[in-house]
Amino acid sequence: MRLLRSSALALGLATTARVAEAQRQFLVNELSFGHTGRINDRGQATVPGFSILGTPNPPEVLSNKLILTPPAPGNTRGAVWADRPNEYAKWVADVDFRVNGPERGGGNLNIWLAKGGNQAIGQASIYTVGQFEGLALVVDQYGGSGGMIRGFLNDGTTDFKTHHSVDSLAFGHCNYPYRNLGRPSQIKMRQTDTVFKVEVDGRLCFESDKISMPAGYHFGVTAAAAENPDSFEVFKLVVMTEDLNAKGNAPPQQQQQQQQQQQQQGANADAVRDAKMRHFGWGRGAPPPPPAEELKDEQVPDEAADAITSAAAQFADLHNRLQSINHQLSTIFRSVASNNAQSVSRHDEAMGALDELARSLQGLQGLTGLPDRVAALEGEIAKVQRELKDMRADLRARVKDTEHALKGFVGDKHGNMLEHVAVQASPRHGKLIFVIIGSQVVLVIGYIYYERKKTLPKKYL
Repeated sequence: MRLLRSSALALGLATTARVAEAQRQFLVNELSFGHTGRINDRGQATVPGFSILGTPNPPEVLSNKLILTPPAPGNTRGAVWADRPNEYAKWVADVDFRVNGPERGGGNLNIWLAKGGNQAIGQASIYTVGQFEGLALVVDQYGGSGGMIRGFLNDGTTDFKTHHSVDSLAFGHCNYPYRNLGRPSQIKMRQTDTVFKVEVDGRLCFESDKISMPAGYHFGVTAAAAENPDSFEVFKLVVMTEDLNAKGNAPPQQQQQQQQQQQQQGANADAVRDAKMRHFGWGRGAPPPPPAEELKDEQVPDEAADAITSAAAQFADLHNRLQSINHQLSTIFRSVASNNAQSVSRHDEAMGALDELARSLQGLQGLTGLPDRVAALEGEIAKVQRELKDMRADLRARVKDTEHALKGFVGDKHGNMLEHVAVQASPRHGKLIFVIIGSQVVLVIGYIYYERKKTLPKKYL
């Protein structure tokens, strides 16, 4: 029985905890984007309520995502920061992101809840931020792992940029392979009265009951790509709270700024409302409607006939009723005049729009002959194509004829030249033989002459 009671008690506590965690949350619209499936419902390249910045170019805003760092080139940075601080002590923040890149790509994604926001941190990562005050979640491939999520805290006294070992300052971590999944990943930060949790894709990453983030800090996401870059894409940043009226205590300066912003927004809302009423309700150039005091019901309350016992009372009642009717008729006349002025103004606007449309149609009348011109131009183009085709065939035939003639001429000349060279350049041995024999004969004759002269008797004087 005791075991059964203990099991029932444990089950009840677990159920209570789950119900407490599943308590209804309300969207903080000014701190969120992407919750409707679109970054900007108006189709503009901005993020409402947020500031975007990047190096060398600002992040690209698409219909359903924000590309902080593109696939190319490398060494880029991007950031998106909420313009207004978080004013709630209990909150839940969801960040949907996706990372794509080559096999050896690198970079990191930083999710911030920090004081000063854009002005204090800008595009910095956890390794280049310097002294900051707040929380940072870093998604990278620390230590050669396939992916890791780490949490860092700073009270503004530690300079992360000059610290000798930033990685040793992490207070919590979990492994998570985030690259090239083909789907968005979700990181959820949850701050309650008793615990701070970080969940990834619905599973607990780490938690601590010693962390409580104060109000007045800004949410932001920054990304830094390496030389071989990863592309970091953010699909949404959603902040929710249990009670929109339960705001935490922000610093006095921030409270004053928030009050000024609220007053300015209220004045802007009044101005926008008046402008809309002038444009849509009153009509351009028409007088405004009469004040509400003049439109109130001025009917005299009914009284029983027995209550009027004298002629003076009867006269006073009749006077009051006639005066009330007169006031009502005056109000009706003013309303009719106002409606008439509105009708005239709207008629003038409609006529102006019709005149502008007529001028536009007159400008389009010059395009009536455009199909004929296009057809004539197509005919000219076809004619030019045919002429070019004939010219090409003629040129090809002439080139062939010239080639044949050149081959025949070169063949004839080459044959005659070979015959001439064979005849003229062939060696002639007759002269050589004649020279050799002649020289031998001369030598023999000279030798004989010498011998004869040697044998003749000498005459002495």
